[in-house]
Parts: sequence; C-alpha cells; structure tokens
Amino acid sequence: MKAKNATRWAFLVGTSLLTGNLAIAADNCTGYDNLVTLTTETLDLGNKHTLTVFRQTSALTSPDAAIWNLVTGECSGAALATPDGKVQALGYCLRRDKDGDTASIEWTLPPGAERSTWRVTGGTGKFAARSGSGWAETVRSDGKIEQVKWGGTCK
Repeated sequence: MKAKNATRWAFLVGTSLLTGNLAIAADNCTGYDNLVTLTTETLDLGNKHTLTVFRQTSALTSPDAAIWNLVTGECSGAALATPDGKVQALGYCLRRDKDGDTASIEWTLPPGAERSTWRVTGGTGKFAARSGSGWAETVRSDGKIEQVKWGGTCK
C-alpha cells in the first residue's frame, strides 16, 4: 500500500512542470502537464521506508504561455515514503519543442505536501534565456496516466 502511495506521489511530482512560490495569485502562466508512466520500480528499504524511482513521458499545454504549449519530453524522479506515511520526492524533466529547442526543469515535493514546486534550470535556443518557477498539483490520475495542473511565473 505504501509503495502504491509513493508511486502516486511520485507521479504528482514527476508531473510537475516548471519550483518556487506556491502563491497562485501571482501566476502569469498556467497549463496542464499530461503524463504517461513508462517505468516504476519500488525498493522496500525496511522499517516502513520505500523508495520509488519512475520515468514518464510528458506533454504540456498552456493557453497563456505559448512557448510552453505542446512542448514534450520526459520526466524522471524518486519518491521516498517514510514510516509516518509522508512522501517526499524530487526529479527533473527535459522537454523539446517542434524546433528541437530544449528546456530543463527541476521539481520537488516536500514531505507530506499536496503540491510540488518547479523551477526552470536551463535550455537551448528560445529557452536559453528563459526562467520561471511555480507550483503543480495532480487533478486526475489512474496510476498510469496523469493530468497535472500547473501555474507560476514564466519569463
């Protein structure tokens, strides 16, 4: 059961797009990250600790940040479930647009949090001078396919 919960939270985080402030009021970009899980592996560390490592495909949509609309790629990360039932996770996403330009994002989920945070860490071409950070939260998941709503500041 804990492994399943860790996997769910891992998806929530892996789904995370772009880290930083959780304040929704300051969002100037929003959208959805549509993810499909490719692989998961859960390791029982003993004493009610599990570590789940996962890999997902990702397709972003954004009605108000055209540069992020229809950008695709992969996300991977790890989620640690502890004896108190809390899950924490972290990972990275690398995405590419139709022109081949890439953007990298790191994300984190603090222990027991409902929302993850994201931060742009680099890019090429049109993404080279980009920065941004924000929040992400799973709105729908069946364990293999997940939809995550995200928002934040995109520069």
